[in-house]
Amino acid sequence: MSTIKNLYGTSNQAIAVTAAATLTNNSQASSAAVDNTTNLFLDALVSVKITTAAASTSATGSVNVYAAGTTDGGTTYGGGEANMGTDHTVTLTAPPNIVLLGVINAVANATTYWRSALSVAQAFGGTLPDHWCLILENKTGATLTAATADYQGVQQSVV
Repeated sequence: MSTIKNLYGTSNQAIAVTAAATLTNNSQASSAAVDNTTNLFLDALVSVKITTAAASTSATGSVNVYAAGTTDGGTTYGGGEANMGTDHTVTLTAPPNIVLLGVINAVANATTYWRSALSVAQAFGGTLPDHWCLILENKTGATLTAATADYQGVQQSVV
């Protein structure tokens, strides 16, 4: 009898999100695209870490983490949202045409917060796109002072 087991790729694979490291309140930044055409991961477990400013962070502050994928080989991401898939600031439509992956509550000044093991495939109905990226939206009330993201790929094996 065969058993299907998950195989986990190398952890802490960096996702370039440097534009988010100084993201002002009510602004958004896209990460660089992650190309899945070589590894063919079934899922990617994402971790995002942010640090709030020394002052003016709202008691109800948060950072929205969105995922955008493509079906055209990495040319366009998210239905009509502009310029995603490269590491820079972007402007989302309201409401955005991309998928909310998770929310990081960020309610205190000068504090580091993170969310781990967010499933990118789950955001797309269980299938990881061949190219995908993250979008961070700052709703903390202040400018972020740091932001990083990484992922670990997931495959399966029959043993």
